[in-house]
Amino acid sequence: MSTTNETNETNKALDAVLVRRIWQTLEPLHALHYYSPKMFEEFAALGYAVDERWPAYFAMRAAALGTASAELVTSTFYSFSPAMVARYVPRVWSIADPADVLAARLRAVDATLRSALGERVHAPEIAEAAALTRRVAEAADTVGRPLAAAHAALPWADEPHLVLWQAITRLREHRGDGHIAALLAHRLDGVEALVSHSAAGAAPAEVFASRQWSADEWDAARGRLVARGWLNADGTATEAGRSGRDSVEALTDELAARPWESIGAAEAARLADLILPAVLDTIGTGLLPMQSTLGIGMSYPHQG
Repeated sequence: MSTTNETNETNKALDAVLVRRIWQTLEPLHALHYYSPKMFEEFAALGYAVDERWPAYFAMRAAALGTASAELVTSTFYSFSPAMVARYVPRVWSIADPADVLAARLRAVDATLRSALGERVHAPEIAEAAALTRRVAEAADTVGRPLAAAHAALPWADEPHLVLWQAITRLREHRGDGHIAALLAHRLDGVEALVSHSAAGAAPAEVFASRQWSADEWDAARGRLVARGWLNADGTATEAGRSGRDSVEALTDELAARPWESIGAAEAARLADLILPAVLDTIGTGLLPMQSTLGIGMSYPHQG
């Protein structure tokens, strides 16, 4: 018979698995608009250059913070090169103010989800999923979580598919704020976070080039991680490095878990099932990249 401590540890592990599963399930519904032609149309109409994704990206993701400085965006986005951020921020606010950016973003999300989901956008499963996810989002404590707090201050839309997206977005920024806390607790700066994540198998280093750290900055971070014992000289992760990344992800999951207690494991699992057809529709658009810097699909802890 298991002891009470063993049972608690098992429940904790199962909770972490569920929290990670839900994040990985919901994330495509949030991320789709970043790659959508509808988003580029909306932001081109505002006056943003759309031959690359970054002007619109920095504007739309930071707009909830107001006319954020480059320093604030660098701090809250964390893994982007400060030099990269400074190329776009605060200039993005000279093109459109944050309120107009937020309105354009929501219009783009609306059009994108209607296109991706078709008639499913009106399905009762979407309304139920929206209600469940909103409950979780409203239960999320935003103290010490600036991006989550900024999104929590925004008004809810009326349509269920938009409420669903807003709730997912608030929760993913809540998780992201917690992830930064976990990285800080493990003494990983922005570029070290990427180098260690790549070495642990999240994605090839080329995928992380989108964050625009220079080769010298990447190599310097790799050298620091070699000195810490997290990487081998060839840049692959050591056992200590894999264990360190496991610890970062475990703490991230733990910090993201509390809002889900508001609906409990059974309803959280039901949410994942309710939303899966819409997620498959989203993936079926072909707009999402095959690999990203988030490491979705990775298993923790690492085995062998």
